[in-house]
Amino acid sequence: MTIEGTVHHQDLSGGFWGIVDAQGNKWKPHKMPKALQKEGLRISVEAEEAMGGFSIFMWGTTINISDYTIL
Repeated sequence: MTIEGTVHHQDLSGGFWGIVDAQGNKWKPHKMPKALQKEGLRISVEAEEAMGGFSIFMWGTTINISDYTIL
């Protein structure tokens, strides 16, 4: 799937990076690439929902990013 959104740092449980799309959906990359770890960065990612995508953070849907573009 393709997700376009804005990168945000969440301060929950020590902090993590997430993506919020235009519809307000929250996406939590399993491993956010370092190049994308910038607050407010607009991006487009190719991703798939992570198998067993549960997280201790209870924030958004866990995804695995296969490719990305900075917009």
